Amino acid sequence: MTETINLVPALPELLLSVYAMAALILCAYTGKDGTTRALTWITAAVFTAMAIWIGASPAPDATAFHGAFIDDAFSRFAKVVILLAAAAVLAMSEDWMHRQGLNRFEYPLLVTFAVIGMMMMVSAGDLIALYVGLELMSLSLYVVAAFRRDSLRSTEAGLKYFVLGALSSGLLLYGASLVYGYAGTTAFDGIIPHATGGAMSTGLLLGLVFIITGLAFKVSAVPFHMWTPDVYEGSPTPVTAFFATAPKVAAMALFARVMHGAFGTAPGDWGQVIAVIAVASMFLGAIAAIGQRDIKRLMAYSSIAHMGFALVGLAAGTAQGVQAMLLYMAIYAAMNVGTFAFILAMEKDGEPVTAIDALNMHARRQPVRAAALLILLFSLAGVPPMLGFFAKYGVLVAAVQAGYAWLAVAGVIASVIGAYYYLRIVYLMYFGEERTGLDGAIAPAQWVMLVGMAAVMVLGVVTLFGIEGAAQAAAQVLVR
Repeated sequence: MTETINLVPALPELLLSVYAMAALILCAYTGKDGTTRALTWITAAVFTAMAIWIGASPAPDATAFHGAFIDDAFSRFAKVVILLAAAAVLAMSEDWMHRQGLNRFEYPLLVTFAVIGMMMMVSAGDLIALYVGLELMSLSLYVVAAFRRDSLRSTEAGLKYFVLGALSSGLLLYGASLVYGYAGTTAFDGIIPHATGGAMSTGLLLGLVFIITGLAFKVSAVPFHMWTPDVYEGSPTPVTAFFATAPKVAAMALFARVMHGAFGTAPGDWGQVIAVIAVASMFLGAIAAIGQRDIKRLMAYSSIAHMGFALVGLAAGTAQGVQAMLLYMAIYAAMNVGTFAFILAMEKDGEPVTAIDALNMHARRQPVRAAALLILLFSLAGVPPMLGFFAKYGVLVAAVQAGYAWLAVAGVIASVIGAYYYLRIVYLMYFGEERTGLDGAIAPAQWVMLVGMAAVMVLGVVTLFGIEGAAQAAAQVLVR
């Protein structure tokens, strides 16, 4: 008798897939680009509704496809953050894409396919399912990176991302094949009995190293970060905003899922490796960003540093560390949504501007926008009492309690160094040289995201909007 496959745990992914394919066929045979503005808003609304459904659903933990797909509190938390971040980026980028002549219907659909891949990633319970989700996300991102076809820099960004992404996928697959060869299975619950701390076979340990390498590329951690600055700078700004939010959350959640789901009995074997990667990421991101004059490249190095801080929580190897990492990623996504809402509004004579010097005395011309950006930059720098400070504080405390006091000290030093380039932007906005500045108007959706996320960084200190409890429940499911 054949076993009945339960598809209910994967219902959100299946519905999103049906929506994306139906919209693709409809747009291909009807209005094409003329329907893009409506399609973008509809897709953002679908993402938001899906996030509410997943977040409010009291469904018990379940699996599908013989354990290859896991629906639990951890995956639901990550999916809600991914969906809301993607919805926010689509909403605030619609006006920009229209004015720049890039409003093609493929853009929201490629974002949808990428989101489906991310949702598959965070629910993966098997190395094969992991790879399917990862490649669905990556292939979509390769295309949107080169979405501006008449731009040499955008084409270069897409090509660099594709070539280096293919290399990282090969490393990940090689690691997965080694793990399969020595564990005899690709299922996480079948690998974990073979991954005993201090007694792991050499082949399995080597496979783990290659898997960590592949995943470190996806989160743009040092030394696998080389694609990030060029891809961030060359991609259209809305695409850069997307890269900086949802995919980072998905990749970090996948990192935690693999480490604890398949190798959770041997945190001593991988914790120190991740700790070294975290330190390198924090310091390179903090130091390399100092000399940047393009705000998108600066945000690229900023993301490298922030991924280092998130990896500090993962390196702890505890439930508290995972909780701190999830909180960090949720707050990080909110900070980046607000910051990129401001960057999208940076224009001069109808052309996008990304030079940091263009912000000289911006506070005199646009005081409210400058104040909102100031709050977001203070939060990114970890200045109390902004929410970003408590995000960093959480991962550092988790590291100390796990015996990684040296890692926490390194994080504090890197945070102090990194504060310089955020505060330099604030200095230019309020005390820079007077010059002809930006003249672009800000779209309503961008205004809402900029001011809204700035308010979250202040008001979230009091309530955290229930995120802390959800992250705690998610961590307890993952780290037993």
